Amino acid sequence: MRPMQENIKVLYFANKCLEPYVEIITGKDSIKPRRSVCRSEEGKRSEDEEPEDILPVLRNHSQLLNDQHIESLANHIPVRTQGYPWNLVYSTAIHGTSLKTLYRQMAHIDSPVLLVIKDMEKKVFGAFSSHPFRVSDCCYGTGETFVYSFDPAFKAYRWSGENSYFIRGHMDSLQIGGGGGLFSLWLDADLYYGASFPCHTFNNQPLSTQQDFTVQDLEVWTVQ
Repeated sequence: MRPMQENIKVLYFANKCLEPYVEIITGKDSIKPRRSVCRSEEGKRSEDEEPEDILPVLRNHSQLLNDQHIESLANHIPVRTQGYPWNLVYSTAIHGTSLKTLYRQMAHIDSPVLLVIKDMEKKVFGAFSSHPFRVSDCCYGTGETFVYSFDPAFKAYRWSGENSYFIRGHMDSLQIGGGGGLFSLWLDADLYYGASFPCHTFNNQPLSTQQDFTVQDLEVWTVQ
């Protein structure tokens, strides 16, 4: 059954958690891209040369991300994560559709992750999480966490500062963002049905074409 707005409200209030530690990320630090260093023929950087953006190296093939997607995301993830290769941790095309499997794939990871979703309307959206996804008793994460969509232009919704309900994992659902009884992004146990609503954590618009959506494909990447 598709998750309905009323059911999500009940679930949210039933699992409301205490505010975790929040790391404040300034706008300047959040969006500053890491650039390659231009060098002269002698191997030294020329003062007249402008640095050029470079795409991160993807160590695995992505079925969802093209170069435009990668460039936009690479320029918006925190500076501390830029310049590292991206590794595919979970893919519905490879691992099947199971939130339990997704958690298991991340059991030994201790780095930020990038969630990428394509719905049945072919819209691409997702979230950058400061921490890997896991089952948790309360909300976790920091102000580096943000949600995004390609509409088709890239839109990133950063932490609003209104609350710190960044991420919470259950065996039957994954929740990102919260406030007003709704989630910025919600996925069911089969990673098949999802929902996206405006919420206070990111002051975002719905990320998907429809507030209730069906997942076509999903990927999770480590970026550090």
